[in-house]
Amino acid sequence: MTFDYRAYLDCFLTGDDDALVERFFAPDCEMRSAGGVRRGHDGLRAFLHRAHDGVRECPRVQHFVQDERTVFADIDMDFHATRHRPDFPFGEMHPGDSMTVKFLARYDLDEAQRVQVLTTMAWPPGVGVTTLPKLGGHPSQIAAYHAYAAAFSNGDPARYTRFYTPDVVLELGSVPRIEGADGIADFYTRMFETVRETLTIHDLKASDEAIVVDCTSRFTAVADAPGFVVAPLAMGDFVEVGVTVTYRLRQGLICHIGVQRSRPPVLTRA
Repeated sequence: MTFDYRAYLDCFLTGDDDALVERFFAPDCEMRSAGGVRRGHDGLRAFLHRAHDGVRECPRVQHFVQDERTVFADIDMDFHATRHRPDFPFGEMHPGDSMTVKFLARYDLDEAQRVQVLTTMAWPPGVGVTTLPKLGGHPSQIAAYHAYAAAFSNGDPARYTRFYTPDVVLELGSVPRIEGADGIADFYTRMFETVRETLTIHDLKASDEAIVVDCTSRFTAVADAPGFVVAPLAMGDFVEVGVTVTYRLRQGLICHIGVQRSRPPVLTRA
């Protein structure tokens, strides 16, 4: 049996840290980095859970070499934030932020072809790395979409508009067509003064041409909104609507957003 490094990477990209540790690491493993040494499955799981709390980590291996007992890899590691991490080791991150960090990693294997010792070193963010277009079909680009959705739900136009082309078009159906990144930001900034929208993603299909998402939009009134287009809301009320959102992409950025209702609104009074 030979250690399957590509299968290791595929598992890493799922974001399932527990499965990664259980499947590929020896029970008495060690991880050694500039931040310290983590020992055993419990130590490694605790480190990964903390590191990935609100941040997806997506490896893009540039080169690797392997023999019977060692793998050595040059990795461009993408990090995508879905919540605020002021203490993130490579710098503060907000929902919608991404960064890429160059890693060199050595995996020393035991006789059962499990990782016995993982040793890593890293460069400052952005130094010597390759980059992907923001959105597309790669697992890292899909993780970036979730960061976009978090920035949108966080009401942060400075970050969610980074994912748009300047001439992006939004078609909601319930209001006239909205054109331009600034136009979309202005529309939602005004709406968010009385009604906040948060997205819950249920299913996502992505390619380099489009992303199609089945999600629930929850509209929560932070002030009375008797004229809100989905339903009249008093402060504290919320209404949930199932929607299918199609994002057309151009060179990794959103150039068109089309929204269709897939489930009827459900209103909850405060």
